[in-house]
Amino acid sequence: MIIDRSEMGQGVATSLATLVAEELEIGLHQVQVEFAPVAKEYVNALLGEQMTGGSTSVRSAWTSLRQAGAVAREMLLAAAAKTWGVRRRECVARQGQVLHVPSGRELGFGALVETAASLPPPSSVKLKTADEFRLIGRPLHRLEVPGMVVGRVQYGIDVTLPQMLYAVVLRCPEFGGRVSSCDSSAANESSGVHVVLEMESGIAVVADSVPAALRGRDKLHVQWQAGPNAKLDSARIREQLLAALERRATVARDEGDASRALKRSARVLEAVYETPYLAHAAMEPLNCIAQVTSDRCDVWVGTQAQQGARAKAMEITGFKPDQVRVHTTYLGGGFGRRLEQDFIAEAVWVAKAVGRPVQVLWTRSDDLQHDWYRPANIAAFKAALGANALPTAWSQRVAGPPLALDGIDVPYAIANLHQVNIETDPGVPTGPWRSVGASQNAFAIECFVDELAWEAQRDPVDYRCALLAKSPRHRAVLELAAAKSGWGSPLPQGHGRGIAVYQSFGSWVAEVAEVSVSPDRAIRVQRVVCAVDCGSVVNPDIVASQIEGAVIFGLSAALYGRITIRDGAVEQKSFEDYPILTLRDSPEIEVHIVPSRRPQAV
Repeated sequence: MIIDRSEMGQGVATSLATLVAEELEIGLHQVQVEFAPVAKEYVNALLGEQMTGGSTSVRSAWTSLRQAGAVAREMLLAAAAKTWGVRRRECVARQGQVLHVPSGRELGFGALVETAASLPPPSSVKLKTADEFRLIGRPLHRLEVPGMVVGRVQYGIDVTLPQMLYAVVLRCPEFGGRVSSCDSSAANESSGVHVVLEMESGIAVVADSVPAALRGRDKLHVQWQAGPNAKLDSARIREQLLAALERRATVARDEGDASRALKRSARVLEAVYETPYLAHAAMEPLNCIAQVTSDRCDVWVGTQAQQGARAKAMEITGFKPDQVRVHTTYLGGGFGRRLEQDFIAEAVWVAKAVGRPVQVLWTRSDDLQHDWYRPANIAAFKAALGANALPTAWSQRVAGPPLALDGIDVPYAIANLHQVNIETDPGVPTGPWRSVGASQNAFAIECFVDELAWEAQRDPVDYRCALLAKSPRHRAVLELAAAKSGWGSPLPQGHGRGIAVYQSFGSWVAEVAEVSVSPDRAIRVQRVVCAVDCGSVVNPDIVASQIEGAVIFGLSAALYGRITIRDGAVEQKSFEDYPILTLRDSPEIEVHIVPSRRPQAV
């Protein structure tokens, strides 16, 4: 099976293969997968481009891949009936074989392929109902994991080619800066260095090995021309976002008359929430291999955007689409970072310049200091509380770059609701990061609901339930998470629980965090209980793994994550000053999936 999405740990290689295997009537262990080349047939129907993102891999394939498996099954059944000279309805498919029920005769699919390929495909097929599923909905072993465990899986960083060179790039530390002058004489004389090249993104040092390239890079003497953001710093960015909150801007949602209700209320609560820039910090550093000849360009890369990678290679080489091939590898984490093309552009440019295959490798500090960051934003709220302490009005103003204004969803039944989005971009490069805007706006919205519940002196779960009468899927996961966490039961001294519920990208999720605070005010998350409703589930183990990974990622951001800017440059350089949650500090995580036969939400 050709997989048209990128596998970066989220399990799509197994999930997509399961959809085909279910209808084709084979075991999952009988499927071999490889990644798709760039072609229109592999365009993501929900995104309009061949890319992996937005939690669309299974949603976009839920029907189409099952139909593909069913069509192939029907053609194989018809081939068996023709081979035996029997009626089609007397034949059934199971575990990669066709059985003629009256006689007990069997033929493997392989023996029927040639005949099946000569037959016209059926114009329509009947897909299985949920009651008929053998594979979908079961916790099957993942196809790709055994290869990962023993090191057979090939990531981009693992690829080697004959006569391959290695390159690292020295980039201007300031956003938008450029090379003014460069003394590369010492670098050129460094052992193993082949050539030093000036390029748009900086100075590339090409060598026999990565250590040799790094030694050469350390010997460069570069003067930089400051860009327009040379004086940018975190304090100034915060001031810009706060000032933007006062501007008139786009009204994203307007129901009732929130302004009037707030003016008439005797009980108004206000709060402001801020979120910082965050880096992706995937475990596999950014890397790309390119080989450019007189008439072809090949790229080996872990990318989330195959069409974008080809387009960038075409732009640099001047080649036509059929002269560029993108070989997708496994990705050691993506999170949206590998939707960008900067690291691919560098490899293609250098390979074209030197005439040999080249791997461009980013170090951890390269990765942290030259990312496309999750944007910072500031959200300001006002709410009027009525006689029953429930909100009669809700006003929400969010300021930040465009991606920070995404994923805003207030599910609560509030008669007067006003939401304003104020676009302002301080100049820091930004890009998609996990759940994009939902990651920060869920935090702000749910924290404000907690503020309202506290003011009303009501239990946070009960308070939310009172506002979710028109949002049954929110309420269902909220109540499930509360029940499974033992909400309301006694806790040790110094422990507390918090709860939140949100919807984004076709899934409804509620989580309860049990948090302890030690006498020295050290915070530790002891336990996280999650409830998720994502419609029909292909593999519950993969869903649980996704949620567990998201909890670790989210806690890393909440407890430690912050990219700070000084003099136009990022200050963080490594996991020492941009830490992630380690096994020692990880909480116990429970994932509870709402049983559902709903189709995948699109």
